Amino acid sequence: MSVPAIDIQGVRKAFKRRERDAGAPWWRREQKEKVALHELDLIVEAGGVTGILGPNGSGKSTLIRILGTLLTPDTGRAMVFGWDVVTDALQVRRRVNRVSVEAAFFKELSPWENMVYASRLYGNTSRGTRRRVVEILELLGLPKDVIDQPMKQLSRGQQQKVAIARSFLTAPSLLLMDEPTTGLDPRSKKEVQAVLETLRAEREITVLLCTHDMDEASALCDRVLMLDGGRVLADGSPDELRARHGAATLEDVFMDLTGKTLEAEEAEEAVT
Repeated sequence: MSVPAIDIQGVRKAFKRRERDAGAPWWRREQKEKVALHELDLIVEAGGVTGILGPNGSGKSTLIRILGTLLTPDTGRAMVFGWDVVTDALQVRRRVNRVSVEAAFFKELSPWENMVYASRLYGNTSRGTRRRVVEILELLGLPKDVIDQPMKQLSRGQQQKVAIARSFLTAPSLLLMDEPTTGLDPRSKKEVQAVLETLRAEREITVLLCTHDMDEASALCDRVLMLDGGRVLADGSPDELRARHGAATLEDVFMDLTGKTLEAEEAEEAVT
């Protein structure tokens, strides 16, 4: 039997922060625990695009950071292709790449220079890197004339394409995408979504896509998990979830499960 791309058993993660109780003096703050993930169990088989849906604060980014070895779970175990994210972190990093809403670049350097830097970090010193970089960027529809321009001159959509291209260069088995289209203008958002469609169709890779865009998840994901308050509320394909809840959209499914729209959840989280 093949090893699952992701195997999570009983993972819990909480953060401590100082808060002031109502009526208490402004300087008196108690340290309180905020649970981001509640004993999460999750298995994702290799291949396809799995969407993690939920409002800000639902635990999506915490899950991504644990799988990317950036956070350590308080309890439980998380495995990536059979490797433990804590005890086998180096092996996990060799198989994982992450694209986030705030992709980090050297903004004065070009896409080509940023990608070569990333390639060398992963130990790739091949002389054919330039040709491979150009091929990947062309595959993603990035014009040739921007390859040698400073990153700061590229649009947000183009920068996100470079972030995805950079992950291709290191050939990950698991691609973690944390809100990759958040904050993009409509045109850039469609461009990045088109890249994800190409990725799903042409490459043997497992994608975990965290988003709060229900339409994006419905269009791109083979499987959807709805997360709220660090707990999984629903799990299935977009069609299965809509049929199960008699809903026209995934937004309606979320409403049926929580009694709130996703926008209301996010507004409440922002106030909190």
